[in-house]
Amino acid sequence: RTLGQDIDEQEVGVMISEVDSDGSGEIDFSEFCTLMARQMEKADPEFEYKKAFKIFDKRGDGVIDAAELKHVMANIGEDMGDGEIAAMIKEADVDGDGVLNYDEFLNIMLSK
Repeated sequence: RTLGQDIDEQEVGVMISEVDSDGSGEIDFSEFCTLMARQMEKADPEFEYKKAFKIFDKRGDGVIDAAELKHVMANIGEDMGDGEIAAMIKEADVDGDGVLNYDEFLNIMLSK
């Protein structure tokens, strides 16, 4: 209830059983963190998009540049040339600054 959720004891039991990896009937700190991450994910529909953006944004500077995009694409098996990467960015780069911010990234994700 402190976290703004109104759940009964039965729901708490179900939540605990979902993360109670050692079967003790109680949750340790690690299991609690797993539970909270799941709850946050449910509460924030953009959670997965934010996680994905952070994967692309290797430098953590709030934007995805050509090098970061090329690196991630290569890691997923897409060997793309600089021209292809530049075209991808240009297509999604609404403000024309040459990089993708979170909103531009989200537009791409939601259009798929």
